[in-house]
Amino acid sequence: MVDYRIDRRSGVATYVQIVQQTKQALRLGLLEPGDKLPTAREVVEATAVNPNTVLKAYRELEREGLVEARRGLGTFVRRSLGAAPADSPLRAELEDWAARARAAGLEREDVAALFTAVLETHYPARTPDPAHPKTSQGDPS
Repeated sequence: MVDYRIDRRSGVATYVQIVQQTKQALRLGLLEPGDKLPTAREVVEATAVNPNTVLKAYRELEREGLVEARRGLGTFVRRSLGAAPADSPLRAELEDWAARARAAGLEREDVAALFTAVLETHYPARTPDPAHPKTSQGDPS
């Protein structure tokens, strides 16, 4: 089950946060095909967001082919993303690195900026594919 955490100060639309957190859970293997997402009511009770916001996020995930709504049953995962399970040895290394960064006095924003800079070095920004304006080269999702 996903525990959605909404950051109202982030400047990111609430429904986008729900979509992003669901995708992260899919990438980490916390959600797998066949798993049921929390009901809109459960998300509303846990996060105090408008039910329509949750439904909008779920519709977006459905549009992307990640989940499917089954009338009267709920919303279920159709496919997973990525290959970085939550128990990956790389995660343990990243946890250690983050702890060292914090001990060195870096703030969250500093760590995010540093990580993003390194990420851009190893995974350069994708270029739009004119044949498929909704997707980018090298990224099928």
